[in-house]
Amino acid sequence: MGTIKIMPCLDMKDGRVVKGINFVNLQDAGDPVENAKFYQSEGADELAMLDIAATLENRKNRLEWVQSVAAVITIPLTVGGGIASLEDIQLTLSAGASKVSMNSAAVKDPALIKNAAREFGSERITVAVDARRNKEMPSGFELVVSGGTKPVGKDAIVWARECQDLGAGTILPTSMDGDGTRAGYDLEFTKAIADAVTVPVVASGGAGTLEHFYDGVVKGGAQVLLAASVFHFRTFRIREVKEYLRSRGLRVDL
Repeated sequence: MGTIKIMPCLDMKDGRVVKGINFVNLQDAGDPVENAKFYQSEGADELAMLDIAATLENRKNRLEWVQSVAAVITIPLTVGGGIASLEDIQLTLSAGASKVSMNSAAVKDPALIKNAAREFGSERITVAVDARRNKEMPSGFELVVSGGTKPVGKDAIVWARECQDLGAGTILPTSMDGDGTRAGYDLEFTKAIADAVTVPVVASGGAGTLEHFYDGVVKGGAQVLLAASVFHFRTFRIREVKEYLRSRGLRVDL
């Protein structure tokens, strides 16, 4: 097991950071630039920035948001939301993103993953896999798109493996059942993805206690731990999380 990374996530809407529960009931969580600066100073290893309304509003990612955040940090920035073409990826990377995260567009056109990995390198391509429980699926998890509003009728674990085969360098699974609840990562879902792929997996959705972070690695198999609510509302400091993980025997950079 390598060094575990902590990745705060800025969910963006109307130019502000927001946070919801199960993808709805959004609360304001501050200014993205101030948040980004704060998280880097706190010791974040990476930062995620997701334009959560882009796909639903049928528009591109707001590049000015990317530029303003990228300008104040030096840690890697993963940007997602509304990225649907090679041109979108090029523009987002040019605006300062280190990596892009795709979801709905990749499901619609899997060749986009392959072409993007070939053009920009697998290490810059993350595929977000959103799912919810559905007993009809072989793994018990059904892929959903459009901010969790549309079930696809496809097994989420099978899809994650396909994404890796197509060239995705990172898989970012989020369980709609756990998002924003602070009840812990959906370890069953995260582990199923981690067991199915060999690329890094980002645990996402639901971290609420220090133990949840530890479980994301040990029980969920994740190498990167993404969280939003607990950092935005200052439940925990990033260093506090890292010191806890280190005290439990995991490798982190303090």
